[in-house]
Amino acid sequence: MESSKETGCQAREGPILCVNNCGFFGSAATMNMCSKCHKDMILKQEQAKLAAASFDNIVNGSSSSNDKEPVVAAVIDVQTGSGELKAVPIEASAELASSSEMKPKEGPSRCNTCRKRVGLTGFNCKCGNLFCAVHRYSDKHDCPFDYKNAGRDAIAKANPVVVAEKLNKI
Repeated sequence: MESSKETGCQAREGPILCVNNCGFFGSAATMNMCSKCHKDMILKQEQAKLAAASFDNIVNGSSSSNDKEPVVAAVIDVQTGSGELKAVPIEASAELASSSEMKPKEGPSRCNTCRKRVGLTGFNCKCGNLFCAVHRYSDKHDCPFDYKNAGRDAIAKANPVVVAEKLNKI
């Protein structure tokens, strides 16, 4: 057996606790931090870079900013109690515009005649309304849709008129 001096590898003495004292084990690949603390540290670094870039844009007076760039807001970290400022990215107008265009949450699906809740078992009529099992037929809910003309149009479209050419008499 070779010793550790000959191979250049060091034997581990035991598991290493996270340097942030969160109670989890760290590794050398994550700078002796657990995965969560390491991810938080990287996120803070990215936010600091973003804050510095946006600060430079404000100071330099460059007003030509893209709408897709996130806006940075300063938030006081209450959990640590240190009072340090954190940069928190907030998606700008693209996110806000899409949320305002979304229609509000509709209530449960109801029959247009008796207002009974139908859920997934509702029937859509050709008139565009939703009905329960009792009112699903056109004669039960006074449907304004003209089935007779719709049938005539469908038959006329499916069976075009064929007219033969006249034959010349000899």
